[in-house]
Amino acid sequence: MKLDSSLRLKILEKVGIYSNRFGIEEPKVLLTTREVLNMPKEITQGRRTSAYKYLGVSYLQHNLVFINMRKISDEKTLENTIVHELIHMRFQYLSHGKRFNKLVRHGLAGKTFSPYKKRKK
Repeated sequence: MKLDSSLRLKILEKVGIYSNRFGIEEPKVLLTTREVLNMPKEITQGRRTSAYKYLGVSYLQHNLVFINMRKISDEKTLENTIVHELIHMRFQYLSHGKRFNKLVRHGLAGKTFSPYKKRKK
């Protein structure tokens, strides 16, 4: 997909809608590898130079998401990637697997999640 200002706006709008549904603060969104490399090294540490390999990357500690528009070929892939990365933001304790994929499917289907609260000990 060709990244232009209208597509960028559409992506930011989708991120805002899904963030609201998932009960998380809207993350800052990067859409090109240049934007990732322009961020301070402390923020993108770990997946700075390898980010281009992935459809998306979540930088959880800094409330930052990278959606690699070079690898996104269509609307469906874009939507799936946005939801996938935001599910990482909402369920930080959960890694990829059956439960994670189920949450992504529910998110795509329009489910809302209450904000994350740490359990009381």
